[in-house]
Amino acid sequence: METRATDFAAARPLLFSIAYRMLGSVMDAEDVVQEAYLRWQEAPDVDVRSPQAYLTTIVTRLSINHLRSARVQRESYIGPWLPEPVVTAPDADPQSSMELAESLSMAFLVLLERLSPVERAVFLLREVFDFEYDEIARIVDKTAANCRQLFTRAKKHVGAPRARFTADSAQAQQLMQRFAQAAAAGDMEGLLAVLAEDITVWADGGGKAEGAARKPVHGAEAVAKFTLGARKRFAPVLQPAQINGQPGFIAYVQGKPVAAMVCDIHAGRIQNMYVVANPDKLQKLPPVTTP
Repeated sequence: METRATDFAAARPLLFSIAYRMLGSVMDAEDVVQEAYLRWQEAPDVDVRSPQAYLTTIVTRLSINHLRSARVQRESYIGPWLPEPVVTAPDADPQSSMELAESLSMAFLVLLERLSPVERAVFLLREVFDFEYDEIARIVDKTAANCRQLFTRAKKHVGAPRARFTADSAQAQQLMQRFAQAAAAGDMEGLLAVLAEDITVWADGGGKAEGAARKPVHGAEAVAKFTLGARKRFAPVLQPAQINGQPGFIAYVQGKPVAAMVCDIHAGRIQNMYVVANPDKLQKLPPVTTP
């Protein structure tokens, strides 16, 4: 049992990475990984030739099953659906994990919603985690040839992960600071100076967050008014954070997170913004930090 616990601990980061990208939910991904652990502990030794392969198969199949049941719920979801936000730390060597980071972006995870559960699994295992087709075939119980077809079809729908912003960390930090200062001061012109003219904001309140827009907000002026309206109504404290590998903010009211805001930056301006305000998706966010 001790050896199995050690093997599981070594595989856990990969297992969570797969489950989160499959499900777009930290809580659901943790549940899937925990269920995989329980099955792993009970599996006969004869069934386990490679711990990582065995665990990856369990997690992927559990995620496929979960997605199939979740699709009905998402069809009736109130307003835009966005993934549960994950606070990430800057990598010491960004180039070494760039593709993994890009595959965490809100925009990319939303695009994955176009795929069937099996297509999503095949696409992620091949494109993001670099599994061979023979390995993927065993995991999803298809032929390698079928997996190649599924991957080709999925890639046409989604494309490859790519950077959603072009600013370096110092530029992003400066832009985020300007945005926060303008929002706090109620400075319309200051906001317009940092927003792209064709910016779009998607807000996920799930019908549970007061003031969350149920349709995308387009255009710099509309987004600026939306931002100032939220500031006047809730007076949030914006704390810069890297979320899903991108620059953004966590908005706090009375010390509690009420929204996670993720920004795509292009040509020195905020191009897109994803606002997750559904309280069910904010439970894993950290409490406000004081200087």
